[in-house]
Amino acid sequence: MAEASSSGPLKVALERDGALLHLTLNRPKANICDAQMIEALQAALDAHADHAALRAVLLDAEGPHFSFGASVEEHLAERCAGMLASLHALILTLAGCRVPVLVAVRGQCLGGGLEIALAGGPIFAAPNAQFGQPEIKLGVFAPAASCLLPWRVSAVAAEDLLCSGRSIDAAQALAIGLVQMLADDPVAAALAYFDEHLAPRSAAALAHAMQAVRAPRLAAMRDELARVERLYLQSLMKTRDANEGLAAFLAKRSPTWEHR
Repeated sequence: MAEASSSGPLKVALERDGALLHLTLNRPKANICDAQMIEALQAALDAHADHAALRAVLLDAEGPHFSFGASVEEHLAERCAGMLASLHALILTLAGCRVPVLVAVRGQCLGGGLEIALAGGPIFAAPNAQFGQPEIKLGVFAPAASCLLPWRVSAVAAEDLLCSGRSIDAAQALAIGLVQMLADDPVAAALAYFDEHLAPRSAAALAHAMQAVRAPRLAAMRDELARVERLYLQSLMKTRDANEGLAAFLAKRSPTWEHR
């Protein structure tokens, strides 16, 4: 291990002789993707962006769950513009990473946590993993997932998850193509994949391969994220039900919808 840091919301380690950047969400059990977590992830990725020998990033989490999602408090009308801007900047950084981003998931992977996972590459999941975008239950929608899910799964499967707010288990996620592999130890599975398929490769070749396959989608993603962000901020957050749903969640009561 060439360098490591375990303080704050994120553990950062440069492993495999500098070939693997290992990022671990470090606020169990919820690993909420709040402003501090997003900032830490962005800083770690920026700090290692020019590391010549890097061949992959591994993203995982401490504790029984990957992430319960974003901070609901930061979704409130007065704060959501800043939250979305920073989250979407991180999504674009992950999606535009010059090396593959491997994601290892245990337990719940929900909301903003799933959006961050979707921006990476292959997802390795434990059998107990659960995936979902529950934002609709709060009277809002998942902006980044609205762009990312249709690239991972069919349009019908994406609409199901986005509009129902339901969670699916790891086996269902594998069946629809959301997950690449099931493993009792998803971190070990991701590391084995790295050791066999990525570590022996040229970092320069990997960077060009990633640019070739992702550049067209990355350009489209910038436009799509800007579009859904405008829809969220300029339209959705002016509805009565969006504000009611968020307030009800924070007050731990059932929302009362007026459908406006």
